[in-house]
Amino acid sequence: MNICVFCSAYSLDDRYSAPAAEFARLLGEGGHTLVWGGSDAGLMGVLADGVKEAGGRLVGISVELLKHKAYDGADELVTTADFAERKAQLLMRADAVVVLVGGLGTLDEVTEVLELKKHALHDKPVVVLDTEGFYAGLRTQLERMDAEGFLPRPLGELITFADTPAQALEQLKA
Repeated sequence: MNICVFCSAYSLDDRYSAPAAEFARLLGEGGHTLVWGGSDAGLMGVLADGVKEAGGRLVGISVELLKHKAYDGADELVTTADFAERKAQLLMRADAVVVLVGGLGTLDEVTEVLELKKHALHDKPVVVLDTEGFYAGLRTQLERMDAEGFLPRPLGELITFADTPAQALEQLKA
């Protein structure tokens, strides 16, 4: 499976980097391909290193502005002109999407993917690995949108949440 992962490009505390490394190991050992933002920084670098060390394939989709942070050693590295083109390439090359902890860029990416899925422009699974309850607020907001009729499809058809890396991968396989 080609699995797109959205996550932080910042170096984070072990409580966030350890689950990212475990998820990367599971991807690589499972023979999956990581499709990610192409960076060697922060959690992106942790993911790429872990997938590569475990025997997986790496497809990086970088952006011109950040090409100086591109991961050296990706099996394939594409540089796009801007973030919009990068998001389109990430989704196009993926069979599924996983969201790890991240900042505004990650939030932008997951909401765009959900908006496209809401309109049936793709039907790829989207799983949030909710490490340390990081996305509890997002989950609460999405549940409220669902309960109050703001979503044309049930929330469970758009996104699922996992507590562990193994659970996230199992949800993708389901």
